[in-house]
Amino acid sequence: MDVGVIGVGVMGKNHARLYSELKQVDSLWVTDLNTKAAIEVAQSNGGEACSTVEKLLDRVDAVSICVPTQYHHDVAKAVFAASVHALIEKPICSSAAMAKKLLPLIPKGLTVGVGHIERFNPIVDEIRRMVKKPLYIETNRHNPASARIFGTSVVEDLMIHDIDVVFNLFNNGNYRLQSSGTVDACGALCKMNGTTVYMSASRKASKKIRSIYIEEEDCTIEGDYMSQEIAVYRKPGQYNIDNNRYMQENIIEKVLVTKQEPLRRELSTFLSCAAAKKPFLVTPEQALLDLQVAEKISLNLTG
Repeated sequence: MDVGVIGVGVMGKNHARLYSELKQVDSLWVTDLNTKAAIEVAQSNGGEACSTVEKLLDRVDAVSICVPTQYHHDVAKAVFAASVHALIEKPICSSAAMAKKLLPLIPKGLTVGVGHIERFNPIVDEIRRMVKKPLYIETNRHNPASARIFGTSVVEDLMIHDIDVVFNLFNNGNYRLQSSGTVDACGALCKMNGTTVYMSASRKASKKIRSIYIEEEDCTIEGDYMSQEIAVYRKPGQYNIDNNRYMQENIIEKVLVTKQEPLRRELSTFLSCAAAKKPFLVTPEQALLDLQVAEKISLNLTG
């Protein structure tokens, strides 16, 4: 397929790099308001730069939309009008209201997905397979401060990844939600299907954390998104008593996970879906739900 990248910031550069390495891609085209940056990215990845979005859309079958979030709606609208398959970086739009206006504009038969990248982390597939009846779920996503993030809260910036995983793996549509914190560090407590869920996110941390913790009746599951490792802790068959104290030795299992670069997997899946004109794993409707939940959490934040 002939593929394009609109916007060559940090994520756009990564999209262009990986597209240039995928066998599904015939030619690569990039565009950005910063013409010099577009030319540099194109040259370093064996692609061609286009001076405008319109010229790029005349040359491609599918695109990644990697412009700043506030421009997602307008750029996606132009892509849909050109009947080009689209992968929109997360979040789908700057607000749920804008996303609701965008969804009806998607032409029938066009593959449109949203880049919630953690859904393509291999530990998510394993967790989906393993978890049966979760009693408690906790997610932690903490980052040092980043100069390139502005104009949005930590919920839309970071926590939305965990919202997407939790709400699409464990929720059937009914939930209750409470939240507290600031625009830079917050927590959200949620009740869904009898499961208690706590999600925390911060961009003031000194340690980078990407984790998920799940308790079930007979085991506890810990997953690390960065190392792509999963540990399962199981209760022993019996307890020992030593000096009138209970002694417990948990059985720890390491789950074999085939490590993969999530973004590479995401882009390859997108192109396969576009070629077959099938829905992408993360649909615009799911991305809208993620944004609606994020906005409810952000309502109670200060600063």
